[in-house]
Amino acid sequence: MSTDMTWDLDVIFKGGSASAEFTTFLTVLDEDVAAFHQHIREQAKAFQLDGFVTATHQFQDIASRIREAGAFISCLTAQNVHDTAARQLQGHLNQSRAAFQAALTQYDAILLHLSDQEMADVLNHPGIAEVAFAITERRQRAADKLPAEQEALVASLSVDGYNGWGELYDTIVGRMHMEVEKDGKVDRLSMGQASNRLRSASQADRAALFAKWEETWAKEADLCQPAINHLAGFRLALYKERQWDSVLREPLEINRMRHETLETMWKVIEEHKEPFVRVLKAKAKRLGVPRLNWPDVDAPLGNSEKSFTFAEAREFIVHHFRSFSPQMADFADQCFERRWIEAEDRPGKRPGGFCTSFPVSAQTRIFMTFSGTASNVATLAHELGHAYHQHVMRGLPQLLTNYAMNVAETASTFAEMIVSDASVQSANSPQERLNLIEDKVGRSISMLMNIHARFLFETRFYEERKRGIVSTERLNELMVAAQREAYGDALGSYHPHFWTSKLHFYITGTPFYNFPYTFGYLFSTGIYALAQAGGDSFADRYVGLLRDTGQMRVEDLAAKHLGADLTQPDFWNRAVQLAVNDAEEFVRLAE
Repeated sequence: MSTDMTWDLDVIFKGGSASAEFTTFLTVLDEDVAAFHQHIREQAKAFQLDGFVTATHQFQDIASRIREAGAFISCLTAQNVHDTAARQLQGHLNQSRAAFQAALTQYDAILLHLSDQEMADVLNHPGIAEVAFAITERRQRAADKLPAEQEALVASLSVDGYNGWGELYDTIVGRMHMEVEKDGKVDRLSMGQASNRLRSASQADRAALFAKWEETWAKEADLCQPAINHLAGFRLALYKERQWDSVLREPLEINRMRHETLETMWKVIEEHKEPFVRVLKAKAKRLGVPRLNWPDVDAPLGNSEKSFTFAEAREFIVHHFRSFSPQMADFADQCFERRWIEAEDRPGKRPGGFCTSFPVSAQTRIFMTFSGTASNVATLAHELGHAYHQHVMRGLPQLLTNYAMNVAETASTFAEMIVSDASVQSANSPQERLNLIEDKVGRSISMLMNIHARFLFETRFYEERKRGIVSTERLNELMVAAQREAYGDALGSYHPHFWTSKLHFYITGTPFYNFPYTFGYLFSTGIYALAQAGGDSFADRYVGLLRDTGQMRVEDLAAKHLGADLTQPDFWNRAVQLAVNDAEEFVRLAE
């Protein structure tokens, strides 16, 4: 078995950021984007059904290659935050995306100007009928935006404006590091390594490291503050021109969900916060402190946390995936064998984890920093769930593979639950069982409290941003207030500069990069409950649901595959109850 903890990118484009093959790929991509734009201009002057069908095929081909290029660059910049050549490639790709978006704006304008009969002819054409959902959705979304010429201008100006602020944040993080002294030795840590060490079993070490962490991010606040303000300002100005009355309109549409669904989900969560507040109090008692401080929330209980080698993590994950689906287990095993995973714990990597797909190469890559904890194993399973989702959608047209972030978290969280439950069931002692239940409940707290804090912060920040630039001091105040509310005021200290340290606030492609995580977590929890009762046949139903995620709105997806109405509390109550059960077991074991 392969136990290599670094991924193989050369099989996709040899030579990393200096790859001549990738440079050629981008050059041909630019030429094809220009040809596509010219074809669209011709269609705009004289629409022909067959010509439009050809344009739709070009659209899907180019979109696949842009995604391929974006995935490659994301891997390069993640594995080495100091790779300046990769950042230059990102700038090139941003230009290509802007040109492609300008062409798509005209493509959408053609859709808008079609008569009902012409639109029916388009949707019924054998070359388009399969992607009718995506084409209809594009027409509806285009109708909500500015005229094509203005949207094209927005896309062009975004390269050096909107996207530029997101790139500035990446540059800030790329140069950051922390120097930590212990036992007379000074370690220079990347922010990803430092983030892992915040889970130290020593309370004194956690407190010292977190103080350094907060101090390090505070030093960058004078750069992060204009970045987050201008990102929000750009969106607000654009929404105003489009006459959109809510900052949630875009993220809700991106996630193909209704506002009623979001409101119902948060309402059910708020009604079930008390069991998790009791968890925080029980954990504080177990750790011998009056109240948990921010770095204590994710801390292990004592020094007995089980450690895994990478090989052991592979064996554990594959074995327990197999109990649900042999196909899922075989796929995960091949991800290790083919070196699709970057997990090495080394300096220079960006924080966090992700999974990205290469549609042209029909491959996937997973990024994380593995230090051997049970939480790391769960994270690895989580990312493998993402990869499986992408895997089962093979063969679908590109336009039907664009599933939204909220359902993207379904397969990942489902996979994580399989491994987490297996870990608990295989515990060798009461202490180990307690630790594993705590790790599982910790993810519930993250999804139901930490993510809620991010949502509350961002919602309130946007309201204040409408009135002008929000200062660093005020951003800190908004962050702490949101954390206090989301955690039921159960903590002794909070993380004022969380808004600087969380990449998600600076992602330009998706505003409100928070509530979809909670949706996906609870959606998959509800599915997991059905899987436990559904027997062997549920694995096939599950694949069917995943394959539909790119061609249905979430309410329709739930109705078809789960028989659930997401605008009503019943489904959410059942999903939250599974997390509440874990919380209550933890409190029993801890006390």
